Amino acid sequence: MTPRIHTLRSGVRVVADPMPGLGSIALSVSIRGGSRWEGDDERGWAHLLEHMVFKGAGDRDARAIAEAVETNGAQINASTGFERTGFQIRGLSDSLSLGLDILADLVRAPKLDDAELEREKQVVAQEIADAADTPDDRIFDMVQSAAFPGQPLGRPILGDVDSLKHADGKTLSAFHRSLYSSDRIVVSAAGAVDEDRLLAEVEARFGDMTPAPRAEPAPARFAAGKIVEARKLEQAQLVLLTEGVPTHSPDYYALRLFAEILGGGMASRLFQTVRETHGLCYAIDAYCATYEDVGVLGVYAGTSATDAAPAAKLIVEGLARLAEDVTEAELARARAQLRAGLHMGRESPLARAEQAAGQLFVFGKLMDAGELEAGFNAVSLEDLRRTGQRAVEGPRAAAVLGPKTAAAAVKHFHGA
Repeated sequence: MTPRIHTLRSGVRVVADPMPGLGSIALSVSIRGGSRWEGDDERGWAHLLEHMVFKGAGDRDARAIAEAVETNGAQINASTGFERTGFQIRGLSDSLSLGLDILADLVRAPKLDDAELEREKQVVAQEIADAADTPDDRIFDMVQSAAFPGQPLGRPILGDVDSLKHADGKTLSAFHRSLYSSDRIVVSAAGAVDEDRLLAEVEARFGDMTPAPRAEPAPARFAAGKIVEARKLEQAQLVLLTEGVPTHSPDYYALRLFAEILGGGMASRLFQTVRETHGLCYAIDAYCATYEDVGVLGVYAGTSATDAAPAAKLIVEGLARLAEDVTEAELARARAQLRAGLHMGRESPLARAEQAAGQLFVFGKLMDAGELEAGFNAVSLEDLRRTGQRAVEGPRAAAVLGPKTAAAAVKHFHGA
């Protein structure tokens, strides 16, 4: 069945995606608002707010929220990203009303008690410390900072302890009202969902909201930068970033395919050369991340300190070589991998519900698997070469974390 979109008078959009034969349902409330929407003095507030709504919302406290969900056999989760915040509930088909009740309370009626807020700041501070102590988390915060200095995209989503000190119940409440604005909310349901009932129940809970405008994030600017952090670790962590394209770019599909060929699996160029042929790393992966106005192509490697520089050299050489001699066989293999991931992902009701919200935010419409597959099929070798040349010739950002001897890797990545 084809998913359908409805727009409530409040501006909230609703997506119903029935999946015949399923006995479960996934509910998602997605907000086009994440850490990119924070002011300089609000660093980490979007993530803190996502935590705080679970401490009490509507007429339930934290325990009552958890018990209501789990007594019904359901599961609840939430996440904060650079551009979106999301809340999700998965359960059996009879979870619709309860799920929407709880999600509506979390989004619309969090209590934001000052005492609870002070306790939760301590929890988030522990999370910040844990991320700093985890090398393969810390390295990605470092390279984002190098690529987007002084910008929200270059700051950790978790924020920092100093920035969280300024949040109290009143200021976080004002932040909540403007970030969770009805004109930037999508409620989507996939699985065992009846469209008419879904629309009526969402209208009852979200139909009377009014938009609360908030300034759009400033355009992102990718910069050449490098960060080296020496630590007494057993291994070194390396990341190279080059500028990619935004999600809505015609070259989006080419970027995804290029990343897959470069380092997306065991048959990829970098896995076969850096890991298999030369044995210079235990982990290597290429990836792309696309945002509303910018994108990145990245390569991550975990290696020994002594192998860091030669591994970095091979990565840069492999990137340049692929931009020149990518083959039809590699393109076909990458298409097959992305096609499989696309279709298998759509077997998950939650994945479908969240994909629908993302598509509405970026494209203003829903795109079915056939349309997405056609986008990958339309990519030519010339498109891949152009994507590769942009990565080779454009600015680079690099980060190296590990023993001092690993620092030499940044010269190969950054060219300085």
